[in-house]
Amino acid sequence: MATFDSATPFLLLARIHVKTGCVDDYLELARETDAAVEASEPGMLHHTFDQDPEDPQTFVWSEVYANDAAFAAHVSNPPVQAYLQKHAELGDSFSIEVYGTVGDDCRTLMESFGLPLKIFETRLGYSRV
Repeated sequence: MATFDSATPFLLLARIHVKTGCVDDYLELARETDAAVEASEPGMLHHTFDQDPEDPQTFVWSEVYANDAAFAAHVSNPPVQAYLQKHAELGDSFSIEVYGTVGDDCRTLMESFGLPLKIFETRLGYSRV
């Protein structure tokens, strides 16, 4: 892959911290959301919810998007919107890291959520995704 832009895949890590006593409810919410994303988002190439081995209340969504359009479809997907609303009840932090180049429209969309966001733009390499 010679160039990286809005049409290329990227990795997003969403770091989550769950409130005390809410882990079981959050895991159920994550399970439901994951199943809905798998069923409705062909542009989501990889979607896992991983638990920190040192802090059982800390999780990371690892997501690989086919392109910027796949991200836009994800955040407008009703189950994802419901997940984000429920996160406000069960979680106490949410930050996003992006690894890969995204276009200006996608960056603006990411910034619009008001969450801590850091984008690491690709300078070299390749993707077989």
